[in-house]
Amino acid sequence: MGGLLRSTAVFSSLTMVSRVLGFIRDMVFANLFGAAAATDAFFVAFKIPNFLRRLFAEGAFSQAFVPVLTEYKTLRDKAEVRLLVADVSGTLGALLLLLTLLAVAGAPMLTTLFAPGWAVDKPESFALAAEMLRITFPYLLFISLTALAAGVMNTYGHFAIPAVTPVWLNLVLIGCAFWLAPLFETPVMGLAWGVFFAGVVQLLFQLPTLARMGMLARPRWAWRNEGVQRIMKLMLPGIFGSSVAQINLLLDTIIASFLVSGSVSWLYYSDRLVEFPLGVFGIALATVILPSLSQRHAEADPHRFSRTLDWALRWVLLIGAPAMLGLILLAGPIITTLYQHGAFSLEDVEMSRLSLMAYAVGLPGFILVKVLAPGFYARQDTRTPVRFGVYAMVSNMLLNIAFVVPMAMAGIKGPHAGLALATGLAAFINAGMLFHRLRKDGVYHAEQGWAAFALRIIIANGVMVAFLWWGGDGLQQWIDWQVMERVWRLAGLIVGAVVIYLVALLLLGIRPRQMLGRMD
Repeated sequence: MGGLLRSTAVFSSLTMVSRVLGFIRDMVFANLFGAAAATDAFFVAFKIPNFLRRLFAEGAFSQAFVPVLTEYKTLRDKAEVRLLVADVSGTLGALLLLLTLLAVAGAPMLTTLFAPGWAVDKPESFALAAEMLRITFPYLLFISLTALAAGVMNTYGHFAIPAVTPVWLNLVLIGCAFWLAPLFETPVMGLAWGVFFAGVVQLLFQLPTLARMGMLARPRWAWRNEGVQRIMKLMLPGIFGSSVAQINLLLDTIIASFLVSGSVSWLYYSDRLVEFPLGVFGIALATVILPSLSQRHAEADPHRFSRTLDWALRWVLLIGAPAMLGLILLAGPIITTLYQHGAFSLEDVEMSRLSLMAYAVGLPGFILVKVLAPGFYARQDTRTPVRFGVYAMVSNMLLNIAFVVPMAMAGIKGPHAGLALATGLAAFINAGMLFHRLRKDGVYHAEQGWAAFALRIIIANGVMVAFLWWGGDGLQQWIDWQVMERVWRLAGLIVGAVVIYLVALLLLGIRPRQMLGRMD
């Protein structure tokens, strides 16, 4: 497990650089554009290709492509692997180019689908979002090919370049916010062009590494290729099953379009904060274990397959639980410190805080889905996650109705937070079904020591919560402080919580060798 941890650490550390830049990007957005109607329109125009990116490129495609590529790498020679890469890139690129052309032509229809409330009573926001969508949608083509390149590198154990690639998205968007946006009559149009340019830059950044690996093959159309057919067949159900959380977040945006202006932005800013631990840890862990699980399956080694899942699940509890509690308890200070500047109002702080707390409840569920789903995709089983994904999505819709409608009718403040809570609970439902099926099918067998391990984690988290409760201040106090005062106090709370949590783990008997993954 030491190799897996090293790979996870590399991926996580580089992803953290990207996420920190992402926070800076969002701080720039909040300061320059606030949570106004035009900002809502940009977030919808960006969310549509970004949603499809996670659905197709980093979701269904990666989950289908990596196991098949790993099988080719294990059982065939390099020439056949290179040919598969050429065939997949050509076929995928052609299909995505056609989809992009259709989406650009039908941008108003897509906007109606993703933000129906605006088509009814916010025509200016609707028209602006549709106009920007024509610029942002090609991002899907570029980033999907980037994901293909990343899948090749991950299969061969090269995790650094794929992990650092998203840095370019943040750098380009920050640059466009400062220097391109002011050139437009509607400044957020500059951000839309930033999304387009960022897709091109990220793809170009991957190509030299592929060339050094000998995997930069000329794309070609090969729909009937056996490997391409297998990947496409695995993708079709995986499109839904691998990205239920994203579909649920999209449903939040659709319903939020019927709520007051600012709701889409509040959900965006709070979701971005939850994405930090999810990306740095959850997605990094899932990305690293998928090739390993695929290798174990190709080698017909079910025992090591199960042990890899067990190792990953322990890390989910070790990191996911304190991350959830920290986000809930520090929601107000984090939102205030990062975003409460310039155009971001006090109401925006309060509304974003509510949705962040609600999203944070589901953080362990989001991570569990990311970690458990590879247990199916590595075995080239995409149907089971689809079925469970349908159940989770239906649950999310029912919970949305149960939470949001009564809140809106009763005039309770922040009904958008009900959307966030429903999404988090639906993630737990999805994770529970995936876990139960892996146990039922005998794919996963829990290693010894889980009860004692979980008890120690619970106690350590209790100590950390006591510290944060004692050291925290009221939201109004954070609002009254100057920027640097907020920064130093928030940094002190976070560092103190991490140190106390780690010390508590050590005192409770969880040794570094266990935390480093050498639990065998």
